Amino acid sequence: LAAGAALVWWTGAVPPPAAVLLGLPLRPYDGIALGTWAVLAALVTVVLFAFGGLARGRVGHAWVLSLFGDYRGTVRRSGLVWVSPLLLRRRVDVRLRHWRSEPMEAVDANGVALRVVVLVVWRIKDTARAVLAVEDHVQYLREQVEAAMARVLSQLPADAFHDSAPTLRDAEAVGGALTGMLAAEAAPVGIDVFSVQPTRIEYAPEVAAAMRRRRVAALDAQHRDSVLSSVVDAVDDTVTRLTSRGLVELDDYERKALVKDLTVAFYTGRGEGL
Repeated sequence: LAAGAALVWWTGAVPPPAAVLLGLPLRPYDGIALGTWAVLAALVTVVLFAFGGLARGRVGHAWVLSLFGDYRGTVRRSGLVWVSPLLLRRRVDVRLRHWRSEPMEAVDANGVALRVVVLVVWRIKDTARAVLAVEDHVQYLREQVEAAMARVLSQLPADAFHDSAPTLRDAEAVGGALTGMLAAEAAPVGIDVFSVQPTRIEYAPEVAAAMRRRRVAALDAQHRDSVLSSVVDAVDDTVTRLTSRGLVELDDYERKALVKDLTVAFYTGRGEGL
């Protein structure tokens, strides 16, 4: 701009009032030669080219710069910045982000079909790897979520109906395993994974009804076992107290009959009470 203004003054194209106002000596005006026009055009082109490099940096975003396919750096500054217009700029979101998946299909250790929804908290740490190492880092992350989920969920059953073995209902353990596995897979592309938590694990619609019936049957069996154990303990305590205090004298046949009657009475009473 300064060079263009000086050239215009040198040719005498600045009006005398403007020259006096600016405190510039007057120059004779003999017209603008073709060479001068060429220089002015070149200066205007340079000015426009320079202004093309001005940009506004935003908080939480960065630019990955490349020149003819070569990585040239990352700009993380905010506010007004200038980047050479020759460089290709790719804006990248480096804020902490979360992604809630759609219901995804999986199977547990018993091969039962499941529908799972997970919440992933992540951010881009290495912008160059995230942009240049893969075609689409978001799609890469989603595919790795599906792969990690398939490997982790297939190691445990969704429910343990008859014992206290570990199951997929332990959300903390399942989330920890998913987080560790996904963090390892996402690190090569510059992504930091902070948390992967299952928000919903349920049976697929085609097996949900059958698994609910199986769960109800298992709960009913556990309930019956618990009631029977308490009845047996009550009968044993009653018979022991009667015989130890000398209230009754029983032979084996009478003891068996008393135990049978007490068991039926106690079990019936517990069942009616429940």
